[in-house]
Amino acid sequence: MHRPWQRALGASLLPLLVLVPGCDRHRASRNTVTVLIESSPTNLDPRIGTDAASERIDALLFDALVRKDANYNIAPELATSWDTPDPLTYIFHLRAGVRFADGRPLTARDVKWTMDTILNGSIKTVKSAAYRSWKSIETPDPLTVVVHLRQPDTGLLLNVCDAAFGAIPYGSGADLWRHPIGSGPFTFVSQEQDKEVVVRRNPLYWGGAPSIENVRFAVVPDAITRALELQKGSADIEVNALPTDLLPTLARNPHLAVQSAPGTTLVYVVFNLRDAHLRDLRVREAIAAAVDRSLVVRTLMDGRARTAGSVLPPEHWAFTADDEQHPFNPAAANALLDQAGYPRGRDGVRFHVVLKSSTDEQRRLICAVLQSQLAAVGIALDIRSYEFATFYSDMTKGAFSMALSNWIGANEAPDIFGYAYSSTRMPPHGANRGFYSNPQVDALIADGAANADHAVQVHDYEAVQSLLAHDLPVLNLFYMDTVAVQNTRLTPLALRSSGNFDFLRTAALRKP
Repeated sequence: MHRPWQRALGASLLPLLVLVPGCDRHRASRNTVTVLIESSPTNLDPRIGTDAASERIDALLFDALVRKDANYNIAPELATSWDTPDPLTYIFHLRAGVRFADGRPLTARDVKWTMDTILNGSIKTVKSAAYRSWKSIETPDPLTVVVHLRQPDTGLLLNVCDAAFGAIPYGSGADLWRHPIGSGPFTFVSQEQDKEVVVRRNPLYWGGAPSIENVRFAVVPDAITRALELQKGSADIEVNALPTDLLPTLARNPHLAVQSAPGTTLVYVVFNLRDAHLRDLRVREAIAAAVDRSLVVRTLMDGRARTAGSVLPPEHWAFTADDEQHPFNPAAANALLDQAGYPRGRDGVRFHVVLKSSTDEQRRLICAVLQSQLAAVGIALDIRSYEFATFYSDMTKGAFSMALSNWIGANEAPDIFGYAYSSTRMPPHGANRGFYSNPQVDALIADGAANADHAVQVHDYEAVQSLLAHDLPVLNLFYMDTVAVQNTRLTPLALRSSGNFDFLRTAALRKP
């Protein structure tokens, strides 16, 4: 039996691709690779931007002190090594010979400036909350940065890691976003809001200049249009930006290849606990019991996802699953709503609640599925879709009742618990956007962040996940596979589980 949202997808999307003629390989520039993105980056200053587009592009323009490898271990980047002579001191030894894209040498003074502007409030950013444990920064010589802490912070390395941090030139002000200057493998060329970001390979990059000369990140909000651009050959790459139903048609194009691998991008629903209905745990439990996540993965996602048991990915050392606490059970959902005092009206509706989302086609389809499943237990889900910048602004302010969102990369480390669930990180100080508060969770997060004993950290973070599963400030839906569609004029992409753009460092155009 086909559900309405399945019929709509099949009827409206696939025929449009079939009608497109063979790929016009001459549409693509030989020296420029075009990557499709759903929305413009909100801010390319690495101290400020926290949306996926900003962090992914920033990671190509700027260097962090350290980076995560494919197994989430910390590896060198600007810092070739680091010491912790005591729990309150970190000493970073910088790589020699690094230069910014404009030729200026990168030294400890630049790294200190980057950190100081975040710490002293001269730059308004939610990232400042992650550095509350920092006391001061010293630079005893041009290649040494010493960080002094007020209290132990085992998450420090994650906060100076790729995507979370990027070193900027000394003296850079609040207008850095207009023309970002970094030391990464690519250098900024131009940006036009809601149209494109253009970058060029950095010949001064210490790790060796990339093979690709130019990259154009084309902003295409509509999923059908993104697919058509790939079919025509006027775009080269998309990553996690298409509904899975379009992939089989694209795969039949001889000039396109589809790659996929297990991913860590988490799709979830966040509840605003200040909402009159959602503050009741029984209502949140009923919503969780009414959603058949496995059905969504099998049908809407075509199996290219894994149901989510936590905010952390299953491969993480601190992961523990909560799936068994919220199985699909409509009868239990109805009973919980009755107990909560929400009987069905004559129209079968118990109450209305608004779900906000972006206008991304796949997100809208997920919303439609949730709407259908919650209607079955008497909850009328009113969907409101917004252009991404508007949606993201509302998200960061906590201006929603329910919101469909995702974590991209940030959920690959336990620091996510403090950022998203600590009562000290409510808007505008962090990503606890549903205004969740549990003193026991706060204490466990603080202990896990300050304790260097790995066994204690595992215990603390497993306990946090258990409490979150009980309290349900969010409903974790599924981890999306990392799926890329690429033009075969490129060599195969080295995909990362987070779906970032690191593959552009090593990708190359095939010889004509």
